Amino acid sequence: MRDSAMAETLRRLAIEAGAAIMDVYGSADMGVETKGDDSPVTRADLAADAIICAGLAAAYPDIAIVTEERAESHALGADAPHFLVDPLDGTKEFIQRRGEFTVNIALIESGVPVAGVVYAPALERMFATTPDGGAAQEYLGHGPAAPMAAAVADNAALRVVASKSHRDAATDAWIARYPVAAFASAGSSLKFCLIAAGEADLYPRIGRTMEWDTAAGHAVLIAAGGRVLRRDDLTPLRYGKPGRDNPHFIAAGPGVTLKPE
Repeated sequence: MRDSAMAETLRRLAIEAGAAIMDVYGSADMGVETKGDDSPVTRADLAADAIICAGLAAAYPDIAIVTEERAESHALGADAPHFLVDPLDGTKEFIQRRGEFTVNIALIESGVPVAGVVYAPALERMFATTPDGGAAQEYLGHGPAAPMAAAVADNAALRVVASKSHRDAATDAWIARYPVAAFASAGSSLKFCLIAAGEADLYPRIGRTMEWDTAAGHAVLIAAGGRVLRRDDLTPLRYGKPGRDNPHFIAAGPGVTLKPE
């Protein structure tokens, strides 16, 4: 199922969605509304969702599409290959006109994110798996793909990245258990990608996330040599869960020694 055509389709749709997002980003009226779960949604979320879903349905009509913006899709495809889409991850960053928001598209097979693309249109950075899912690549601006790999961590001097909008006392307490040499904050799924690019070693998420928030970044990080584990038992984070809620998790690069809870 994974091949160069699919890889190109995911990248193309991410770029098209990113262009629609940037059109709204530069406008005076983002059309901000509040969803039933009190999270914000904008004209950009809906425009990007329409582009991605139409493109995936046309290219792969037999693969279910699960997207944040369509509640009726959330129960689809759990036991079969399916796409997981967050058309605009980091809507709060977007509304505040901070550039750290992304387009996330992933393919799930047997509960594992096996292909994915994360595109940050305001930063002109794209992170993607290779067609076979065995490696990761970064695209800067309109340049060619560059190989990308997570760095082997120094456990005596870890580089930690955490959420810009969701950091709390529990996260700080978890981080305090480790020797940290550098700390950074980042929005959306860029935190996975910073590890994948060798710019960070560890990302703890102690708080609620949904599968579409994490799947594409997770796919990129796996391909780059990293891992994403449940916080409670340090087993791999999996997809297709009832309700699509994630448990607390830890994303880490190679060589990071995690301490059991």
